[in-house]
Amino acid sequence: MHVQTALFIESETPEQMYERVFRLLKPRTPAPAIEVRYRRFANANSFIRLREGRLEVKISDVIEGAPTAVQEALAFILLGKLYRRPIAPLHDFAYKRFLNRADVRKQLEVVRQVRGRKFVSGPKGDIYDLEPMFEQLNLRFFGGFMTRPRLGWSRSRSRTLLGHFDPAHNAIILSRILDQAHVPMLAVEYVLYHEMLHLRHPVEHRGARRCVHTPEFKAAEKLFPGLAEAKQLLKRL
Repeated sequence: MHVQTALFIESETPEQMYERVFRLLKPRTPAPAIEVRYRRFANANSFIRLREGRLEVKISDVIEGAPTAVQEALAFILLGKLYRRPIAPLHDFAYKRFLNRADVRKQLEVVRQVRGRKFVSGPKGDIYDLEPMFEQLNLRFFGGFMTRPRLGWSRSRSRTLLGHFDPAHNAIILSRILDQAHVPMLAVEYVLYHEMLHLRHPVEHRGARRCVHTPEFKAAEKLFPGLAEAKQLLKRL
């Protein structure tokens, strides 16, 4: 049996991806209308159903920022199960490997524990948009494999808390004081990168000791070009 492999069409919408995978699995059948929605589930479960000639797909928002290959693998799995098609091992492996990553397991653990409310303004500020900035840093330092959390700006312009990662709500929040024209992009990128490292290197508990910045965290932070300059820029704030 010929196995379709990932095409990595980055500009696709989720609906376009599911339509493409549908045509690969059922080439002789006209594709139905498709609706894909990400939901705040308490786990990584995803659901698909055919209702009145319309495909409805509901996916955990934990998966929303996953790499394209993972999203496509899930599409093959869900559509394959719905239409009773065999799931190619490469798709099953790609999706399970993603779910088994340490950072993803940590996110899922937190999501299961609490699904409280949290204000997240969204990634687009007056000057800086955190979403493309996150993706660029993701490619430069994490090979593009870091799952994107929720991104936003704080309500107030805090000078003492320039950024924080909230694992309970899977969110990186930067102080709105950074979203100003006179603040260099280097400074904003460094704060965002610092918080991304908290996502990659979670807090470690050693007995009664809570280690926020682990040796691995500190080593990774030193890889940021212009680290000293960025810290000096932030001190001026």
